[in-house]
Amino acid sequence: MDAPERVFVPPAPRLPEQGLATTNLDLVTPRRQQILDIAAELFAARGFHGVSVVDLGAACGITGPALYKHFTSKDAMLAEMLVSISETLLEEGRARVAGAESPREAIEALIEWHIEFALSHRALIVVQDRDWSSLPDVARERVRALQRSYVDEWAMQLRQLDRSLTPETARASAHVVFGLINSTPHSGLLPDPQMHDLLREMALGALSLQ
Repeated sequence: MDAPERVFVPPAPRLPEQGLATTNLDLVTPRRQQILDIAAELFAARGFHGVSVVDLGAACGITGPALYKHFTSKDAMLAEMLVSISETLLEEGRARVAGAESPREAIEALIEWHIEFALSHRALIVVQDRDWSSLPDVARERVRALQRSYVDEWAMQLRQLDRSLTPETARASAHVVFGLINSTPHSGLLPDPQMHDLLREMALGALSLQ
């Protein structure tokens, strides 16, 4: 079984500051999103297989079977959760690149976006990295394709900035930055605004853009 692109590195779980308001899934109602956010926290803390439908229902303030009014199964919930974050990451990344006036500006915009994402969705990143293999086959392939496209957005801009980079080196450079940004909660003790600035400085340095 192929592994997904290592876009995410598992940080320590923390309550997200906001839901995935920018998700591409049209059927995400406020209540549905609330359930997804709660499920992400539980999955991050206990693992997908360590959380039952009864656990989810209790955390959401409803009976376990009542969850089936919103999701057909726990697997469907995980699939929506992880496809959604991958779609959001790629769509917003492309939007930031489109709004940039140069490759340098595009890379800076991608760094900014990835930092915002990582600081706001720690639990989701944990779930994606650890429970990706629990996804249904169709959802797993969708997540893999979305992540590859996201890496390619970075690699394309890096190669435009430095024509000497091979595609492989550009992709590897992107993964280095992903690892830097997403692994910091293991040792990050700073408030988010300060951590944001530190991450930006370190990411630019890793790409020799300071």
